[in-house]
Amino acid sequence: MLRLFRIRRDMLGSAVSRRLSTTRSPLPPTPLPHRREVHLWYIKPEEINDSSSQLKHYMDLLSPSEKRDVSSLSGERLQKNAILARTLTRTTLSRYCDGRVDPGSIKFRKGLYGKPEIMWQDGDNIIKPPLQFNLSHTSSLIACAVALETPIGIDVEEKKRQTVKSVLAVARRYFTVSEVEYLAAIPYPDIQRKEFIQLWTLKEAYVKAIGRGFSGAPFKNFTIVMGSDKRAPKMHIEADSDCEGLADNCQFALMELNSSHVVAVCMERDQEISDDEKNSLRLKVWRTIPLIEDELVSGTETVNYICGLS
Repeated sequence: MLRLFRIRRDMLGSAVSRRLSTTRSPLPPTPLPHRREVHLWYIKPEEINDSSSQLKHYMDLLSPSEKRDVSSLSGERLQKNAILARTLTRTTLSRYCDGRVDPGSIKFRKGLYGKPEIMWQDGDNIIKPPLQFNLSHTSSLIACAVALETPIGIDVEEKKRQTVKSVLAVARRYFTVSEVEYLAAIPYPDIQRKEFIQLWTLKEAYVKAIGRGFSGAPFKNFTIVMGSDKRAPKMHIEADSDCEGLADNCQFALMELNSSHVVAVCMERDQEISDDEKNSLRLKVWRTIPLIEDELVSGTETVNYICGLS
């Protein structure tokens, strides 16, 4: 049975527009994730009208620098997705602040390698949860993952993603020798492409989890070993690589979303938990139209878990 949990601010489009344009109240609070649990919220841009007052309201939530960044982009589609990405981040984080933080008031700073972090303001009369978050997007889906304390990385890729060159040509340029050999041994092109996209997604999630990004942690410096029978993928650092800042104690989870996207999540293992089962990742997934509707889709056909989740 499909489990739907929805919050609808209003059923009439005109009423929604009026309310969105005049209201800046925080979102209803969401319980914080448990230890080793990840919450994932995603938007489908196609569900939001390009010319609706929603986008104007979302734009109002952004900081002056974010607005400048959006305005500098060429093309309405890029601008729309940039607005939605920043809105999703702000509204998602606001949910975990006990309903006392307006999404537009949240401030950010960049870490050592440019990964965004929350910058709590001195004097904020709120409990400041140790939230970790990460964002990923394609043109058709934008996702924000949240966890407590442990840094997290997420990557989203379209299952039908095309490459200019062959899959193996791209793999030879970016992947390690053992990963290329793994892909080359697959005789069926469709399966080979599927495995390539999953590998790429896992590697992106890893470099984002450690806060280094693609340039700070080249893909050739570490190998992802795909699991089997629902086992989580594993990784090891190449012996001849510059391994400074790389960690080999990470855990991965892999899934399909909406039968159209591959999603990978990466977190460091909790060294205080020796039991592998208790150390496994747990995941809750919501589809959202910020400030209008939320739908819990975990346990439905929308989410297809591939491996790495308890």
